[in-house]
Amino acid sequence: MHVHALERYRHAHIFTAEDRARETRTLRVVILTALTMVVEVTTGWVSGSMALLADGWHMGSHVTALGITWGTYVYARRHTGDARFTFGTGKVGTLGGFTSAILLGIVSVAMGIESGMRLWEPVSIHYGEAMVVAVIGLGVNIASLFLLDEEGRGHHHDHDHNHDHNLRAAFLHVMADAVTSAGAILALAGGWLLGWYWLDPVAGGVGAVLVGSWVIGLARDSGAVLLDRNTDENLAQRVRTVVETDADNRVVDLHLITVGPDRFAVLLSVITHYPRPPSHYKALLRTMEEIVHTTVEVHTHPGLPCLPCSGLTAHPS
Repeated sequence: MHVHALERYRHAHIFTAEDRARETRTLRVVILTALTMVVEVTTGWVSGSMALLADGWHMGSHVTALGITWGTYVYARRHTGDARFTFGTGKVGTLGGFTSAILLGIVSVAMGIESGMRLWEPVSIHYGEAMVVAVIGLGVNIASLFLLDEEGRGHHHDHDHNHDHNLRAAFLHVMADAVTSAGAILALAGGWLLGWYWLDPVAGGVGAVLVGSWVIGLARDSGAVLLDRNTDENLAQRVRTVVETDADNRVVDLHLITVGPDRFAVLLSVITHYPRPPSHYKALLRTMEEIVHTTVEVHTHPGLPCLPCSGLTAHPS
């Protein structure tokens, strides 16, 4: 066995080349949120403002959630070369996204319950302090959205299942808080200036429904990847078409496994009267950049050829 010739046949399992930049951006948001938390808690404690103190601890929950996103990137990077991960660490981010979806779902339910209770039994609101806190929260969230960069800004409404679910989760968490802060500002203004006291819990309820709808989408998409559901029917059809237009091949089994954002492993079983080496079928798929790992199983059809195939001779399987 010539061991020096083995490297060319081995597959690369690093499918997260862009994650280092995303990791850095997420860390910046974690730091900004943590600093805001410290300032609000300290100021609230010194001044006796319960509103600032409560929002400071609320910011602490954001630090935890965004910390999960950042920690996921760190874990995936540190285990990039770990052979125990069959297809690399590309799905670690998806697991982080699914975990964040669960946490956001709990927050959404809590928001809805609290809003309903306050609509049924209104509580006294200190509008001045609450308005200051809401404005601070909105400002921090807007800054965080910019820190996450333009790549993440479309993730809350983009239904492409193969995006980075970890970054999408971070974006959704910040966007959810931004929406609730904006709604709070409008509701507080209505209650303060117009006496519409019911507007505050209604705004909270609307925010809960909106956040819940985003969470369902994130959980559905990330869960599909974790369960190895085929998330790109178009790619599957392209693979089938390319292989079946070569000779009289028929694809009898095809599996697409997501191994990273927009990266797939293909397990392909072909039956044909004119079998070729597996490398031939792999070469047919070489132009598809999404495919990073291909395994081909070739079967020779025992019957007579269904179609003439000039220039090819049958090889034993």
